[in-house]
Amino acid sequence: MTLRDLAQKDVIQLKTGENLGRIDDLAFDENGGRLQSAILRGRAHCFGLLGCDDDLILPWESIQSIGTDVILVDAEPLPGKHRR
Repeated sequence: MTLRDLAQKDVIQLKTGENLGRIDDLAFDENGGRLQSAILRGRAHCFGLLGCDDDLILPWESIQSIGTDVILVDAEPLPGKHRR
């Protein structure tokens, strides 16, 4: 599976059924190359003119299932600004 494949799936919070968005980026451990988290960019308001929500950072361990259409997670995302 590629990052492009992951980015086409909605990320759903198991406990609430909330659609958190889609994966935009992945973070890796610099030393071991281990996958640490999935990053969902904050949603833009009025095409970004009114700013954006904070990015959501999901620990990779919180992903319970990757299906054909959705990714199910069982954790509260950590808000944060992730820089490219």
